[in-house]
Amino acid sequence: MKEIKMTATNNGVKGGQVPLKNVASFLTLTMRLIDRSSHLPGFGVFHGPSGFGKTEASIYTQNKTNAVRVEVGESWTQKKFLQEVLFELRMQAKGTIADLADQVKAALGDDPRRPLIIDEADKLIRKNGLLEIVREIGDVAGCPVILIGEEMLPEKLAVHERFHNRVLDWTGAEPCDADDVAALAAALCRGVTIAPDLQAEICRQSAGRARRICTNLDEALKIARNKGLKTVDLAAWGGTKYYTNKPPGARFVSSSSRRGA
Repeated sequence: MKEIKMTATNNGVKGGQVPLKNVASFLTLTMRLIDRSSHLPGFGVFHGPSGFGKTEASIYTQNKTNAVRVEVGESWTQKKFLQEVLFELRMQAKGTIADLADQVKAALGDDPRRPLIIDEADKLIRKNGLLEIVREIGDVAGCPVILIGEEMLPEKLAVHERFHNRVLDWTGAEPCDADDVAALAAALCRGVTIAPDLQAEICRQSAGRARRICTNLDEALKIARNKGLKTVDLAAWGGTKYYTNKPPGARFVSSSSRRGA
């Protein structure tokens, strides 16, 4: 299959979605599963740390491929999972768990090129029997099934051999690079130029995590508004704190303050 190459420009942004490299990776994974040979398994896993833009990448692909997408909740049961899939399929959920599973398999089997995307898939493993239901859906319907989860998801799945050996493609999300930061700056900071030196520092301080980069770019916009600037560079940023993963340090509280508390 040909590699999918995507670029991000102001004109390419729709609905707040910026096609970063992880978006291209997720779409490439999905298309490989859609176009696979009939004798190959149809499961894929997209994994990576929090904040790498995995969910946003899946939403972009959902819109491109008409995929069915659900995000597993912490309290979900087998029945709730199947009800949510049927809701996304615009079908009414009726009957027992077995009845709901049959409805899902039949609906997805009617269009086996339509992917099923399951976000927060780590929670499937913690729910009794839920991973097996997903495996059964993929096996019977023959549709692509993509699981999205944290960095350790592949290792968690390794102990579930019946599922693990059906995964055709394991794709790891990557941290944002300079091109991704530039794309986000162009999309989110319209009318304001974020200088290359500040873009590089934001990327470094954010550890390449898209969510943190967006927050720091928003801070740069505030600086531009407050100072009446059209360009924000490191000098304009000055001593402004960056949004990072580091928690605030312990505050010093004097003994007199404690007595007055």
